[in-house]
Amino acid sequence: MAESLPLLPRPAGEAIAFRKGLPLSVAEFRREASALAARLPTQGHAVDLCADRSHSLVAFAAAVLRGHPVLLGGGRAGAAQFLPTAAARFPDAYVLADAPVPGCPLPVIRVDGAPPGGEAPPWPDIPAGRIAAIAFTSGSTGAPSAHLKPWGALVAAAEAAATRFGLRHGDGPLAAIAATVPAQHMYGFETTIMLPLQAQVAIEAKETFFPGDVLAALERLPGRRILVTTPLHLRALLSGDAPARSPAAVISATAPLARELAASVEVRWEAPVLEIYGASEAGSVASRRTVEEDSWLPYPGIAMEEAAALVPGLGRVKLGDALEMLSDSRFRLLGRIADIVKLGGKRASLGELNRALADVEGVEDGVFVVPDDLEQNPAARLSALVVAPGRSAEDILLGLRRRLDPAFLPRRLRLVEALPRDALGKLPRHALLALEGK
Repeated sequence: MAESLPLLPRPAGEAIAFRKGLPLSVAEFRREASALAARLPTQGHAVDLCADRSHSLVAFAAAVLRGHPVLLGGGRAGAAQFLPTAAARFPDAYVLADAPVPGCPLPVIRVDGAPPGGEAPPWPDIPAGRIAAIAFTSGSTGAPSAHLKPWGALVAAAEAAATRFGLRHGDGPLAAIAATVPAQHMYGFETTIMLPLQAQVAIEAKETFFPGDVLAALERLPGRRILVTTPLHLRALLSGDAPARSPAAVISATAPLARELAASVEVRWEAPVLEIYGASEAGSVASRRTVEEDSWLPYPGIAMEEAAALVPGLGRVKLGDALEMLSDSRFRLLGRIADIVKLGGKRASLGELNRALADVEGVEDGVFVVPDDLEQNPAARLSALVVAPGRSAEDILLGLRRRLDPAFLPRRLRLVEALPRDALGKLPRHALLALEGK
């Protein structure tokens, strides 16, 4: 890998974002990022809390130009939990935001519109070993942990993704991405920050979280439209109107995508649904078309082992998942290593149990909950929280008995109106335990 790599190797006239329906050119973007970089402190760690995705892109580029790592803590939705952590771990941390941040414990630097006219100064190449971002795990099962992201590794990952999904120059027209995931989460960061910097991609600046926002974005974006989303959002989208202009492709990550859901989206939207596998530790490393493939194909340049990935710029990265290696470099996911449940001398993964629960007729959402003392207390058993309007707990248990060994049937099954999923569809353990205890 080269010792230094460009921050933005794209022609000046290309669009890098669509802001309020208008294209933001690479030249205009460079001007905004250069002006913001000049206002940043000499040293620091940046926390991006911008709501406008193009402002997040400007904020990241400015921080990289200044030599400041950007802390990826999940964005505005998780700011109340993440900012105290950032302040404690990084005394020089500051916030980049395009709206007020009430009660912020860190200095706030405003990210706003373009500066007066003129051209941006030349941008230097960025040392490949410089830490450009620090990704934090969601903390759904404990305190969040930090993972350093050198610039060279981020560029290699973006190039691999662009190759896999046909987003390089010469692969076709400009791709316009609408995303339901925050730019400050690793998945959203890779697809809506790094890809526009390194590939032939422009992002929709406006937040597209609710189904109406997504449909409106797909309607106004030009060219080859790609939706970057999660299974949680796909379920919500399927319950509403179909898009007037279908995307060229849908990309999903953050949680397992059921084949039935992927198939329903493909039929209704007439677009392929592609699934990404990755982790905060390693970033995105593989993909598949869910309706056609059970196994995963690693990105170009990435090799997989039974519980690790060999990633350019990072080396060997241990994963939290167990993998089954296949003969053609592909692999199957066996489930989280930490999620193996042992009961009555038998073993199962939480992923398998949750999939069985989701397959029961009438279940819209559900999750098994493992007690903290399962391995120490012989009398401890699993419980489950289930969203199934119009169905009884007895109905759900009957469906589970047909699918699971009796040892894994939940001792307590509680019907709830909704599970406490965050913006990415994840279920923080503390929220599950609080709901279970009500």
